[in-house]
Amino acid sequence: MIRSVPFWISIVTSTIGLGILTFITFPFDRNGNIIHHYARWWAKIQLLVSGVRVKVRGLEYIGNEPSYVYMSNHQGNYDIFTLLSCLPVQFRWIAKKELFAIPILGWAMGAANYISIDRSDKRKALESIEKAANKIKEGVSVIIFPEGTRSRDGSIQPFKRGGFTLAIKSGVPIIPITINGSRDVMPRDSMRVRPGEIRVSIDKAIQTTSFTLRERNLLMEKVRGTLDKNFVADWG
Repeated sequence: MIRSVPFWISIVTSTIGLGILTFITFPFDRNGNIIHHYARWWAKIQLLVSGVRVKVRGLEYIGNEPSYVYMSNHQGNYDIFTLLSCLPVQFRWIAKKELFAIPILGWAMGAANYISIDRSDKRKALESIEKAANKIKEGVSVIIFPEGTRSRDGSIQPFKRGGFTLAIKSGVPIIPITINGSRDVMPRDSMRVRPGEIRVSIDKAIQTTSFTLRERNLLMEKVRGTLDKNFVADWG
């Protein structure tokens, strides 16, 4: 509880600050690159206030391709702060539309050109995938949680197909990212923050050009195998 109160004060005040900076910057930053940089510092502030350390290995696997689809398991709310803080590259989130309805934060996400996806409407979800594919072809990386939602027990849940459709249509590599420890900091459905350590394992890129949409399940299995391997190993 000691860390929870400062965290919630920080999340409110820094989000307001993020909104102000976004409002000032937006007319001069229509591609969202500067606003995404603000988001990185916003995330770093939450980790600092919470007493959470992030350790990363595998940054060397982020190569020189114009764009990637980053795919990560999803243990809890702190995955957002973790990935924003530790990935030293420009990327755009593909996130559920409900997040874009949050005052100030949702507007800042839109201004940063993050991509909203409506999972309740299949047609709109496909439109979001097409929009994301076009961005990727223009040289913009995206990040997605293929499980679609936070895990209830911390284990890696079954994958949704949308992110793999996106990767195959875009023809860009997938970089698998495995997160361990974020559920211990703040589990799903909890408001309480516990200090701790989050470990991030970035693995080498998986090429998608040899897969067709009919072979999407094979690509899913390959990515899933990499995440499972790093999740079980967990820096052992």
